Amino acid sequence: MSSRERHELRRRIAQATARLLHEGGPRDYGQARRKAARSLGIDDPRLLPDAGEIEEALREHVALFGGAGRERWLRAQRRAAREAMVFLARFQPRLTGPVLTGTADRHGAIELHLFAEPPEEVALFLADHGIRHRAGERRLRLDGERQVRVPTLAFSADDHEFELTVLPLDGLRQAPRDPLDGRPMPRAALPAVNDLLAG
Repeated sequence: MSSRERHELRRRIAQATARLLHEGGPRDYGQARRKAARSLGIDDPRLLPDAGEIEEALREHVALFGGAGRERWLRAQRRAAREAMVFLARFQPRLTGPVLTGTADRHGAIELHLFAEPPEEVALFLADHGIRHRAGERRLRLDGERQVRVPTLAFSADDHEFELTVLPLDGLRQAPRDPLDGRPMPRAALPAVNDLLAG
């Protein structure tokens, strides 16, 4: 198979993955990518696109099929993220995920990384403010070797869904790694979110 043919297959898988993610399929990039490859009859792991290729395909897909008002809706999501970050300022929040990258759809949550020790401080803070939430956990890769389970908290406010991932304080220095390509997850502090909204 030529390099051009391999590139084309990776692009097709990335586009199929983007379609699945945008239509409310698996929220996990890895799971969506495997499902997309199976649907195309491709089982060679060397042909699977990385996170950057999927993000690019998702941006293209959302631009084409996001529907009227998508930019307005994304700005509303980012404004809601900013308000939540101001409210949660004591936990030094960082916006991450599709709302930051501009690939958000109407099925996903606004994802924030918070930093607290002990992590229970965040749940107590929400409870003190009368915010009902659901507790969970997720696995994150901190670097090339370490994987950890960290708590998550999900809640709804003003028609927006939020998912908070609570990391230890030393997680401020280095973002967790993307499970697909191992690069640090993009994330933004409040000034950068203000810049996004100003732009």
